[in-house]
Amino acid sequence: MTDFAKLSDQDIVKLVTTKDKQLYSHIISRYQDKLLRYVNYLTGHDFSTQDIVQETFIKAYVNLNGFNLKKKFSSWIYRIAHNLTMDSYKKYKKEMPLLEDLEIDSGQDLEDDAIKLELKKHTHHCLSLIPIMYREPLSLYFLEEKSYQEISDILRLPIGTIGTRINRAKILMKQICQKIKK
Repeated sequence: MTDFAKLSDQDIVKLVTTKDKQLYSHIISRYQDKLLRYVNYLTGHDFSTQDIVQETFIKAYVNLNGFNLKKKFSSWIYRIAHNLTMDSYKKYKKEMPLLEDLEIDSGQDLEDDAIKLELKKHTHHCLSLIPIMYREPLSLYFLEEKSYQEISDILRLPIGTIGTRINRAKILMKQICQKIKK
């Protein structure tokens, strides 16, 4: 019996397209939590995140024969999730005004679990206020731990642009987080 956990994504894709379509469940197991986290960072809505990720797996499965086995599968499936998220984002785009008169509370004790949770919520809130063009590479780099090359493949942008957007996103994140009281 084959240990599918040891097989690469490309090997499983090859098996799915040539022998056993049921093996696609291993792809879903590998990427479901990662894609849910990534899409949730981009949308900020749990209810739409699950729909987008489900649609990602369906679209990836339907187009699996078109996947180039010489490329990295993770970049390909993240790109599908990215495209579907952007389609959803454009469809339901909402403007959120930034309140300029708020100050950040500096009395944070990071050892306290409750305060850590609040800080995490605050950070996610700040991230949701950054324009999507900066939020994407920032969340892929820091939260999904993707390399600049992988982010470049996912977003289909030059590596230099990725670096610029990540740097600008860090600056925006700092400015926004300092302006918003948690």
